Amino acid sequence: MMIVWVANIMLKGIAELTDFNLDLDTRKAYVQATLYGETESIEVWLDGFAVVKDGETNKLIIQQAQSNRPWLNNLLSRIVGKEWKIPVIPQFQAHIELIIGLLKAESPEQEDDLIDSTE
Repeated sequence: MMIVWVANIMLKGIAELTDFNLDLDTRKAYVQATLYGETESIEVWLDGFAVVKDGETNKLIIQQAQSNRPWLNNLLSRIVGKEWKIPVIPQFQAHIELIIGLLKAESPEQEDDLIDSTE
């Protein structure tokens, strides 16, 4: 898969992405990676995520996330249910717009459900 290949180029010497699954219809994602020098892989599951537009700002919202590592679950608990502003990076703007298009909430109802879960 191209995502795994590109991620492994970018993460060389840091981690190796060993599995990746993204289902836009169900808004679920699974990532498995092994940190450099480690033998056991880390797994992360995301459930219910989308990009919502707030005026001129795009924000990422993740409803649920869990991992096979307690320390990572503690970290994920701090980001789940919050709106995270997606920064504007001029050199990546065309790519960001494509990703935002893929991850945007499918309907106003879905966007409302995501936003309500953050309050």
